[in-house]
Amino acid sequence: MLSNPSGSVKAVAFCTGAHSCGFWNISKNISPDLRQCSCTALCSSLASCGPKLLSAVQEKSWSFGSEVSDQMTFRDRLKNLFHYVLAQYLDHMVTGPAYQGLISEFIDPETNIFSLTRGAALWLMRVDFVFEFPRPTMPNVVYVGGFQCKPSRPLPDELEMFMQSSGEHGVIVMSFGTRFKGLDLNLSEIFASAFAHLPQKVVWRHRGPKPSTVGDNTLLLDWIPQNDLLGHPKTKVFITHGGTNSIYEAIYHGVPMLAIPLILDQFDNMVRLKAKGIAEVLEVTKLDVDTLTQSLKNIMDEKQLYMKNMHEISSLYHDTPLKPMESIIFWLEFVMRHKGAAHLRTQAYKMPWFAYYNVDILAFIIAVFMIFFLLFGLICKLLCKGLERKRKAKQQ
Repeated sequence: MLSNPSGSVKAVAFCTGAHSCGFWNISKNISPDLRQCSCTALCSSLASCGPKLLSAVQEKSWSFGSEVSDQMTFRDRLKNLFHYVLAQYLDHMVTGPAYQGLISEFIDPETNIFSLTRGAALWLMRVDFVFEFPRPTMPNVVYVGGFQCKPSRPLPDELEMFMQSSGEHGVIVMSFGTRFKGLDLNLSEIFASAFAHLPQKVVWRHRGPKPSTVGDNTLLLDWIPQNDLLGHPKTKVFITHGGTNSIYEAIYHGVPMLAIPLILDQFDNMVRLKAKGIAEVLEVTKLDVDTLTQSLKNIMDEKQLYMKNMHEISSLYHDTPLKPMESIIFWLEFVMRHKGAAHLRTQAYKMPWFAYYNVDILAFIIAVFMIFFLLFGLICKLLCKGLERKRKAKQQ
């Protein structure tokens, strides 16, 4: 919470992952003119910050996406439209009502979650366009993907010795995120067997029973310093579930990936990884030793473009005048200095839906044309009747 000289409090609300998760710590005396949206990906909240181009921009909600790229076929555009309609339904019929009681009690019974989020002074989006597909957004949307990334630090002595023992072959790092409790034993055996056939050393963040096929080249740890390992010069490949934090750390350090999505937005992240050419993607339900081994060999093959593409993406990511954290600090202070920076905000969110989509203008144009054609038809009918009367009068 932040306070200003007048004594009123300006709230900083955080949204992480879901459309409006864990949201409001705001009471009646708080002026919520500064909010941070730190979404796991470009979720449906971002659609409020810019025009909707469903023919070219992927629709994505907090829990699923259309899994299409920015180069859509007719089928892709149809799928994208379906996901947009479904996301709107879930937002307004599930998410919105869930927060309305809290908003009515502590903020304003006349407002709702959508007005509050769309009226945010500042959006800090945890994505970067080196990974995300381009889309139009408003000037109060700032992209800070990978703000948690940092240069690697020295590893513990034992781990450093293990890394150096890999020689010219290098090391494979595997981690499926901090929330993941562990793989099924059969899957663990597949990974262990595949690793045992490789000349590389493997650092595997593993929980659960030790697989029986673990080779001497594999080090099992229940926690790993992931950022420091990815920044180590011996690291060749990163096996990941495709979470946003892990992807940006790999991009930051320039390490190509073997991605195996498990839940939620990870499947949409795979579309981006494949489009950028910086990862191979496998389905966990179709995983076997041969497929896994071959994919790892492909990524490390110098004739393949994974490493080259990743170095280019990483170079683009670092080529910026401000680091993400510096950008966050600047824009937060900017909005506070200028009392909400209203000049950056669009007023489109205040418009009724029929005005936003120009339905009223379309209805007006259709009505004008209909009136014109009706009048034209009526005039033609009257002229025809007049001519018919004259013809009959001449015949008589």
